[in-house]
Amino acid sequence: MHFSPVPLSWYLTLSAILFVLGVAGFIYRKSVITVFLSIELMLNGVNLTFIAFSYQLHRIDGHIYSLFVMVVAAAEAAVGLAIILTVFKNRGTLQIDEVDTLKL
Repeated sequence: MHFSPVPLSWYLTLSAILFVLGVAGFIYRKSVITVFLSIELMLNGVNLTFIAFSYQLHRIDGHIYSLFVMVVAAAEAAVGLAIILTVFKNRGTLQIDEVDTLKL
């Protein structure tokens, strides 16, 4: 049984959908946690594009770029979660409308 490869356009469409969902979540959601997860969703959409083009062109560059994006995302997750916990401890809420000033 022979399987035909998945076309590049399917990967790019899925990547675009992931990125657009991330942008929509970033713009329209009110919770800091949801915004944080939306940013991660956008990064995963970009990673899928890097990997798809890398596979299509038989190059390793996309894999390396994707690895760098994952390293940045991990650092962002660590720092972002620390900031979110500190804001929740000081403010008692994670709603963006209520956490938009730097005053304590």
